[in-house]
Amino acid sequence: MSTAKISAPISGDKAYQIRARAALPILVRQAEAGVPISYSDLAEELGMPNPRNLNYVLGSIGQSLEGLSKIWKVKVPPLQCLVINKNTGLPGEGIGWFLVKKEDFSALPLRQKRVIVEAELAHVFSFSRWDMVLKALSLEPVTCDFSPVLKEASRGYGSGESGEHKALKEYVACNPQVIGLSSNTPVGVTEYRLPSGDTLDVSFTSKAVWIAAEVKSAISAESDIVRGLFQCVKYRAVMDAVLLAEVRPHVAKAILVLGGKFPKSLIPLRNLFAIEVIDGIVPPANNHECDPAHLNNTKKVDLLGVV
Repeated sequence: MSTAKISAPISGDKAYQIRARAALPILVRQAEAGVPISYSDLAEELGMPNPRNLNYVLGSIGQSLEGLSKIWKVKVPPLQCLVINKNTGLPGEGIGWFLVKKEDFSALPLRQKRVIVEAELAHVFSFSRWDMVLKALSLEPVTCDFSPVLKEASRGYGSGESGEHKALKEYVACNPQVIGLSSNTPVGVTEYRLPSGDTLDVSFTSKAVWIAAEVKSAISAESDIVRGLFQCVKYRAVMDAVLLAEVRPHVAKAILVLGGKFPKSLIPLRNLFAIEVIDGIVPPANNHECDPAHLNNTKKVDLLGVV
């Protein structure tokens, strides 16, 4: 039987109910920002080692919202459909019971699933009573004040490129697979210039996706990592505009690649911006898997095929 149907509402002392009470305010934050969140990112913010255990958590949230809908006689959208698989961009199969009240949601064609989910996401984002939902369930909104670290980040950069940054940038460009890209992905272009005047550390392209990798070495301070998050937000917007202007069928994506570990204190900010972060990437000593001389975008033809 689907966990969506057998999970109990959040007012209990089982582990998944306790986690559901912690997760629901996070999902409200994401809904108000208009941004989905992946299973793995939500699990990390909740301190859960296994994202698979979110099934009961999200089922519990769904049951609670269904209960409110009956009491209020107003449809409360299925907030849990904000939690998506990174690869498919869709929520898990358990969401089907809340969307179509059928057990055969998993059997629907992918395109039809997307139509159903996108329609519900529109309802989730436009729903204006999430604060009342939290109050009705005796929950407090999540509050994170990033003002101090944002102020520090806004003070600017250091001078010049460090050797550590250059080595990590070239290693990532030569080895797309270390950041989760296919081993068939062509070698990246470093220092790729955008029409806005910005420069991508590394630019990759596949048949359908244009990917920018913003690189921060292991010696980067927290404020520099915050700048990296904001740079990814900016690059994604500019890349979308480039693809629109050039009528290209690609999807733009910007990821933050770190030589060190991503600070736990910044997890909510990362999730709010929906930025993928890949950390702990360490170039091997004397890495010569590809020639950095071939990486720079001074070449006449770049990876998007633009002369």
